Amino acid sequence: MRYLFLIPLFLLLSSCSGVRVNYDYDKATDFSNYTSYNYFSDISSGLSELDEKRLMRVLDSTLQAKGYLLAEEPDFFINILSNEYRNAPNNAVGVGVGGTGRNVGGGVSVGLPLGNSGIQRRIQFDFVDAQKDALFWQASSESGFRENASPSVREDRLKAVVKKVFSKFPPERK
Repeated sequence: MRYLFLIPLFLLLSSCSGVRVNYDYDKATDFSNYTSYNYFSDISSGLSELDEKRLMRVLDSTLQAKGYLLAEEPDFFINILSNEYRNAPNNAVGVGVGGTGRNVGGGVSVGLPLGNSGIQRRIQFDFVDAQKDALFWQASSESGFRENASPSVREDRLKAVVKKVFSKFPPERK
């Protein structure tokens, strides 16, 4: 009974600023045909130059751990798109006052927003077949973002995003 109050606290903390990922891919693609990758030469990720370098470093180590090689003439190219947006606060408390009389009723309600609106970052990864010039895999992640975070916090955040995004790459064959 004494730990009952910890359950709502745990749920609140676990729901804050987690990484959410959406995947899409071409079911006809045989992912075993892909062994090498590179980035588009004209990549315009929308990230700062330092964050882009951090992301590519983490992405390289993740893909190389999965057996993919960075090559001049790759099997597929990677494009990265990113944007930031301000999330509207989604919690509100309604305070109401009402009264009733014989056949008369009335009420007043006021919504008070709780919490600040946070900044979210969306990063989209597109994998494009080099021979066919066709998109075959795409993942889009959304997570919290702090503009004033230290470089180590930024890198840890990008590691968490890449880990979550590539936890299901390549997709399992069914």
